[in-house]
Amino acid sequence: MWKLSESILGDNEDQQDNLFGEQEALCSLSPLQRVYGFAACLFAGLICMFLSMIVFVKPIKFSLLFTFGNMLAIGSTAFLIGPVQQISMMMDPVRVYATSIYAGCVVLALICALLIHSKILTLLAIICEICALIWYSLSYIPFARRMVSNVTIRLFDTEI
Repeated sequence: MWKLSESILGDNEDQQDNLFGEQEALCSLSPLQRVYGFAACLFAGLICMFLSMIVFVKPIKFSLLFTFGNMLAIGSTAFLIGPVQQISMMMDPVRVYATSIYAGCVVLALICALLIHSKILTLLAIICEICALIWYSLSYIPFARRMVSNVTIRLFDTEI
């Protein structure tokens, strides 16, 4: 947080290793514009996910809005750390499986909605997408996956 406030306020302009990565010189956006871009993209993603709940009775429209909102929300962090750094973090050995499962569920939900037009398969794909997104998000919180695994072991006598 300290680096974020220093970057926004411009107190450490001579330091290259800051919150936004080394590619800051390659990008024409200022640090404050990056924060605004992140907030706008995240807000648009959350609005799309909220609007998808309104059209829940039509699973195809629901899946399109929900999936687009998810992609906007995850893509919003590219404004902060840059797309190259985000992709390298997504392909980190700790979260590469969660990333690939999430991406597969996104593609599956879109195929079920746009090509197959099956409401049941679309809803199942969206449920899988939500579970994969939660598991992917837990990879950024230290020991969160281990804690969830321990809870499932105690509750259901099985490990995730």
